[in-house]
Order: sequence, then structure tokens, then C-alpha cells
Amino acid sequence: MIVSLSTGSASTPSPAKSSTAHTAPKPRGERMRVHHGVPVGYPRTQAGAKAAAANYTTVRGSVSFLLNKNARHRAATVMAADAAASTATKKADHAVGQAVGALRGDNAKVHPQQALARTGVLSAHVLGFDTNKAMIRLWTTTVRGSAAGHSTPKTAFQAVTVTLTWESNDWKFRDSSSTSGLVAPIDARQTSNVTSDFSGYVPGAAKDPVLSGATGEDGFPAGYERSERGARAAATSAAMLYGDPRFFTDDNWRHKMLAATAAPSVLGTVRSDADSTAQLVVENRGLGGDGKTTDGGELVTRTAALATRSVSYSDHAASIELWTASVGGIAGKDETQRPQIAYLRMTVDLTWTDGTWKTTAVTPSEPLVPSPPAAEEAAPADSFVDVGGASNAPAFA
Repeated sequence: MIVSLSTGSASTPSPAKSSTAHTAPKPRGERMRVHHGVPVGYPRTQAGAKAAAANYTTVRGSVSFLLNKNARHRAATVMAADAAASTATKKADHAVGQAVGALRGDNAKVHPQQALARTGVLSAHVLGFDTNKAMIRLWTTTVRGSAAGHSTPKTAFQAVTVTLTWESNDWKFRDSSSTSGLVAPIDARQTSNVTSDFSGYVPGAAKDPVLSGATGEDGFPAGYERSERGARAAATSAAMLYGDPRFFTDDNWRHKMLAATAAPSVLGTVRSDADSTAQLVVENRGLGGDGKTTDGGELVTRTAALATRSVSYSDHAASIELWTASVGGIAGKDETQRPQIAYLRMTVDLTWTDGTWKTTAVTPSEPLVPSPPAAEEAAPADSFVDVGGASNAPAFA
């Protein structure tokens, strides 16, 4: 996990070595593609529906969608089911008016090249699903503002409900609604950055993460294509997996995850480090074998990627920087253990092995912290139980 639940310090076990020899996983990049800025091509599964809901919500909150009318209309048409296209476009135009002001910061006008709008999906709960339709409720954190001026971009939390239908061999957007989401206080050890620090994450400098919903037979992300896009996806999934509560509470799951995501050359060391970290968290948080405290509190941990940047790339190795939002704490009666959120930059180093990208190191670096939500109180600790648990995990990249 990106934020240590044992000490509160920024730390992540360095990823690891893969397991023994096995059949190389099949790259799964053939179906997922981007059309008019919209990721399309999802599996007809719950994970595929979660991925579509997350990606569509991210696109709808992007700078291009909010500030470029032509791009917005093209994207809305790609996302929407045929019967919902006209309504979706009109609703998108209406919603933009409420969001554009936030992208101005304290400037006299909006500067599109310096505008910042990123969305991280912290949880995805399936409200209803069959092979023809799905309803997904997302818990998201957004960061909006400008890298110009003096006003630090602000974070906000939303609960977004997305309704999808299976049409033209893909998940299509039917409707969405949003309300204020659970507010997780920013970790007290993190202070807001100055405005210029966010310049590396404006549209021309970084990309939104793309979730595919594709997994292998073991339930972990399947093989990634040998491209920069594949490396970005592998880095994103690794960060999300290290932020899953099962990393700390389920030894078997943790070992399988490490074998699936980390390079063979480092697996032994990483598995040992991860086991020590998990044990420390369990002891310091007073967790029992069921992952709960003695008074019934439940461990809640999530890591979402807000943006990705390629530091270096070749066909054999890649280094990807992620800007992440990581939530950790206990959902229960003890308000002193209420889940908090931390915003970190981290570098994921990868190598091409066994027919896919595997991690060799995950290294946290300097935080990149937006201003907290204005005039919003943190949600009670026990309310976070609604976003915990394995069933509420977002889809993988």
C-alpha cells in the first residue's frame, strides 16, 4: 500500500519476482482501444462494466471534455447508447458550466493548457448487473484548478452512479448522477503544494489512467501489450493492487498477487518485505484473522491513479510515474482511526518478462497535495465501511 497504515509514513514494498516457469500470458491490448479520446472495447463482465463506468466518469471530468465543445460532443456520442446520445450530450453541456470556473483558479480567465482536471476512482460497487445492463456506484476523488496563478487546485469527493447497457458489443453509457461523496480528510502530515508544482500533470504533460476490466484465469491483470500504453497500464494496476486491503489481511492473496505482478528477479525479496509490512499493519491496527478490530472495525485501503507519465520507455524496460490518491484507515467506531487520504507521486519500474510487463521497483517520491474540500466535514469513520471490501474494488488497468 502507498500510505503505511502502521506508521502513517509514505512507503511501499518494492515489487517482486514472478513465480516459477509458466505459459506466457496472452497480451490483452487488442480489444481495448481509444476512440475520440474515449477508451472502448470492454469485456461483458462485471469487471468490464466497472471499467467502463470508471473510464467514462474520468473522461467526463477531463479538461478536453470540459473546455472543448467539439471534443465533448464527439466523446459523448462515443460513450452513449444510441437512445441516450442526444440527452447525454445536452446533460454534458449543462454540467460543464458548473465545472469550468474551478479550472480558472484565481486567474481572470481559463487557460486550457494550464487547466488541471483529474479523477481517481477509489471504489466501484455493483448495484445491479446482468449481461445486458449494469449499474455501478463509484466513489471518486477529483482535483481541479489551474497550474497558473496562486490558488492551489482543490480536491473533492463524489459518489457517481453510472447506468450502462450492452450495445454494439460494448458497454455504453445510458445515464449518470452524482452527489457529494464520503470526505476523507487529507493526512495531517501532508500540506498543500504550491500551484506551479502541478504543471507536470496538465493535459500536455500527463495522461489519465485507463482501466480495462480484463483479467487472467487467476483473477489478476492479464498480460499487457509490449508498448508504452501497456507499461502505463501495468504500473497503474500494480499501484491499485498494493492498495487493496487483501494485501494486508490475506497472505495467500498477497503472495499470488506478487507472483502475478512482479519480476522473477525480485520476488523473494519483495515477498519477504511485503509479509513484514502486512504483519506490522495487522499488529498496529489490532486486526484479527478476519481483518477486523475487536470492536468490529474494518480495514479500508484503496489506491487510485490520478495521472500517469512516462519517465522512460524501451521494448525491454520502462519507468512510469504515477500521481496517486491513497486512502487508509479503519471503518468503525474509533474516530481516531478514521480513513485518511494521501496524495503521492510514485515511480514504477518495469521489465518485459514472461510475455508481459512485471514490476521491479515501486518507489514513492514527493507528495503532490491539492487543497482540501472547501467547507466540508470529514465523514464519520463508520461510514467508510460502504467502500471497503473486495467486492468494491475498482477494475484493473
